[in-house]
Amino acid sequence: MPAIDVRALSKSFAGRRAVEGLSFSVEAGECFGLLGPNGAGKTTTLRMLAGLFGPDQGSATVAGCGIRPREGASRELRRKVGLLTELPGFYDRLDANENLVHFGRLYGLSRTDARARSARFLERFLLAAHAHKPFAALSRGMKQKLAIARALLHEPEVVLLDEPTVGLDPEATREVRTVVGELRREGRTIVLCTHDLDEVERLCARAAFVATRLIAIHEVAAVQRGRVHVDLAAPSAGAAPALRNLPVVREVTQEGLRLHVELAALDGVPDVVAALVACGARVAAVQPVRDPLEEAYMAVLAEARGRGLLS
Repeated sequence: MPAIDVRALSKSFAGRRAVEGLSFSVEAGECFGLLGPNGAGKTTTLRMLAGLFGPDQGSATVAGCGIRPREGASRELRRKVGLLTELPGFYDRLDANENLVHFGRLYGLSRTDARARSARFLERFLLAAHAHKPFAALSRGMKQKLAIARALLHEPEVVLLDEPTVGLDPEATREVRTVVGELRREGRTIVLCTHDLDEVERLCARAAFVATRLIAIHEVAAVQRGRVHVDLAAPSAGAAPALRNLPVVREVTQEGLRLHVELAALDGVPDVVAALVACGARVAAVQPVRDPLEEAYMAVLAEARGRGLLS
């Protein structure tokens, strides 16, 4: 069962359709990208999945909790979901620790648990030395890490991140990406809403392109399907035939000194190198092949405009 299953979700504001018939699913433990231009409904979608407001039509299931029209968010849903909004919304005069304890109490934690978790997350995100600084005095990167800590205080199964690195300098961006990578390795289910395509390529295996409705689902990392380029140091007539005999190899084509190899899985790369060495070929490099996300994204936007889905 997917951790998130969205079925024909729709939402309007003042007669303007923000999300229309949106459907997609996210597997447990997956980091899933949500891409689209401004006004495409990405933030609205995240807020519906977090239970901040209900859909007009359609339904969704998040961590086993149902979301349907005219039904308020259940306490169970809010316990299982952590949301990072684009604007953090902390209290400027409270220090970092006081802010986390306050929001931990709003999550339903006891004061003792809220204090303990605040200390743990401040330490984890390298903010312990700044625990008693007023929020207003923190750097932009520190504020964003504190906002992620707040989203995780109640240890949710699903984490929804809305533009986690927007407006950050390169150093702070790298710090936040490191945190997101840690969450992924912990096995949390993540939906990452961003305009930063490099961020999606680094962190996500799949991404949905949306323009109020779903336009396409893109597999970000073709490397996961096992495509590699093998560059030879010298011509070898036996290289391609040697690879075609391997059970792990699905297809081989050759252009000069470069072999294009499609594997059943990337763990077959050592077998490929061993077979090439055994037939006398000299291997200069083996490179995983990635689909260019930017090209796919621009093509999808052009298609959406051609269908009248974007102005």
